[in-house]
Amino acid sequence: MLSWQVRSLGAALLLVAGLCLPWALQAQTPSAPSPTEAPLASADPALEKRVMSLSAELRCLVCQNQTIADSNAELAVDLRNQVRDMLSQGQTDAQVLAFMTERYGDFVLYRPPLNANTALLWFGPALVLVGGVATLWLILYRRSRMAPEAFEPDEDDVLADQPAPGERAASPASSAKT
Repeated sequence: MLSWQVRSLGAALLLVAGLCLPWALQAQTPSAPSPTEAPLASADPALEKRVMSLSAELRCLVCQNQTIADSNAELAVDLRNQVRDMLSQGQTDAQVLAFMTERYGDFVLYRPPLNANTALLWFGPALVLVGGVATLWLILYRRSRMAPEAFEPDEDDVLADQPAPGERAASPASSAKT
């Protein structure tokens, strides 16, 4: 007769296999296009490629951390359609970007140009990092110049100075007699 541990292990393995079986079967069957994927809006694959390339350079004004190519917000869909319309009318990528920048400002560009208005955006992280390192250095420098008495003693040092339980503390008078 099998022990209860062996039967429990067998039951656990059957449970895991039963839970993994649907994923294994799904991986073997060819999948249809996902219903969440949007069909191409243009019959011209070259135009659609340009639309997606240009959409990857424009920020979604609703999501702000996604491009209009990645976003499903209504405004992003409208902007993609507008880009598609402008490109199908024969406008160049530069003209579309210029129109979007004129209408929404440099913020709409996912990689804004370096100019006076965006300098803090480009150099701000480096300035914060340099300021943090300078502050840390200043604090450590000042602490290294302080006298040891200015700091609280370590807990280990305090415990080492105290007598162990059952031990009597040596009085200064008794240590002077010996």
